[in-house]
Amino acid sequence: MNDQRIYNFNAGPAALPLAVLEEIRDSFTDFKGSGMSITEVSHRSVWFDDVINDAAERVKRLLSLDNRYHVLFLQGGASLQFCMIPMNFLSDDKSADYVNTGTWSTKAIKEAQIQGKSVAVVASSEDENFSYIPKDISFHEDAVFTHITSNNTIKGTQWQTFPDTAGVPLVADMSSDIMSRPFDVDKFGMIYAGAQKNIGPAGVCLVVIREDMLALSPDHIPTMLNYNTFASKNSMFNTPPCFAIYTLQLVMKWLEETVGGLDRMAERNAEKAKRLYDFIDESSFYTGTAATDSRSLMNVTFRLPDENLEATFVKEALDQGMGGLKGHRSVGGCRASIYNATGMDAIEALVDFMKAFEKKMG
Repeated sequence: MNDQRIYNFNAGPAALPLAVLEEIRDSFTDFKGSGMSITEVSHRSVWFDDVINDAAERVKRLLSLDNRYHVLFLQGGASLQFCMIPMNFLSDDKSADYVNTGTWSTKAIKEAQIQGKSVAVVASSEDENFSYIPKDISFHEDAVFTHITSNNTIKGTQWQTFPDTAGVPLVADMSSDIMSRPFDVDKFGMIYAGAQKNIGPAGVCLVVIREDMLALSPDHIPTMLNYNTFASKNSMFNTPPCFAIYTLQLVMKWLEETVGGLDRMAERNAEKAKRLYDFIDESSFYTGTAATDSRSLMNVTFRLPDENLEATFVKEALDQGMGGLKGHRSVGGCRASIYNATGMDAIEALVDFMKAFEKKMG
């Protein structure tokens, strides 16, 4: 790769491992001796069969999935899942619990309500501008599922431990922290993740779904919105997003073979986040926005003394080769997204820049 690459702190689409980009580059015009690019091979070919099957198997190994779970690769991002989940799992006489921790949870709740589904918002952190993850939640034991968003990219909050729902299946939007740490998958009836934040490029949504949840899908919903359509056809009922799945496969390979699995990835992520949060906490110039016990290891959100300084900070950081530090347009401020592919070298470069900027402007 050339020397013009920057430290990429974008929230999504976000940084990919350099080794993955290099492998794509080197095989792009002739994939596995096919004489074609991966973007040209048929999704019905042996070449793509190998890609999609290997991607699914690597996901299963990394997440320690047993045979009850199906790995699907869908389109429409996490946003389409917001409507598919209640459509597939909630009959008219049933209800689901939702925990509202901000923008993405709010959107998921809205999509269920649009369909007239029964939704109980059992906890919310809206009272403090979604700056924390609720605790001591009373869930309904007769709920079909409990929906959570594991990590909020905008507010910089993350579930440190997943809630005890007394056996009610958890359904989780893990778009921004999937594959960042190990967790007990037995609690989950379904996990979904738009790939573009932590495991691949935009265009594919990873869905992990348990058989008992698949059994809830009714026959009368549209074919392309029924999870069984894709589970029965190895995600190839229609043409899947082949290139995005290929890239995701390579990221899974990198996680397994280069990083060494999710335990090691979690150690790396904790080290990176601690370095940045420790610096922010020691500073009188930068202020973190998330409650300390709810801080995200993926998205570090912070403010400077005023908005003009924040704009200058973002511009000068980019001039120094650090991109994507502007906070989400809905909240302002600054945000460093430090996903799996972001190395400690990027964190050290950012901290050095923040020190220099504080000395100059503070």
